[in-house]
Amino acid sequence: MNARTITAVLLAYVFPGAGHFYLGRRKLAYAYCAILVLLFALGIAVGGRLYKLGENRDSILHTLSSFGSMGSGALYFITSSIKRFGGDVTSGTFEYGRMFTLSTGLMNLLLVLDCYDIARGRKE
Repeated sequence: MNARTITAVLLAYVFPGAGHFYLGRRKLAYAYCAILVLLFALGIAVGGRLYKLGENRDSILHTLSSFGSMGSGALYFITSSIKRFGGDVTSGTFEYGRMFTLSTGLMNLLLVLDCYDIARGRKE
């Protein structure tokens, strides 16, 4: 793997759209960034809580969901460090918000793979 591929993949993971921006796909980068940041912010706004490692040690699904949520990169790590974004379990929109943040992470991981393919020349 060359330096261009590694840089694109790391940028794509750290912030949605950054890898595509680095690879010269500016319009796609703006669209991906807007969609994923909006989806993540909406998930937090409706009272969703992030999946975090160690919260439910008996559940493999919780652990997998935690890794999926971490896929949103900086959005996940910044938000998880802020205590006021805890979410209220009794809220009617709690699970919707949680799924929005999880979906953001999973979609960003797909964008990381897309950047990898573009940087390697497998995709135009």
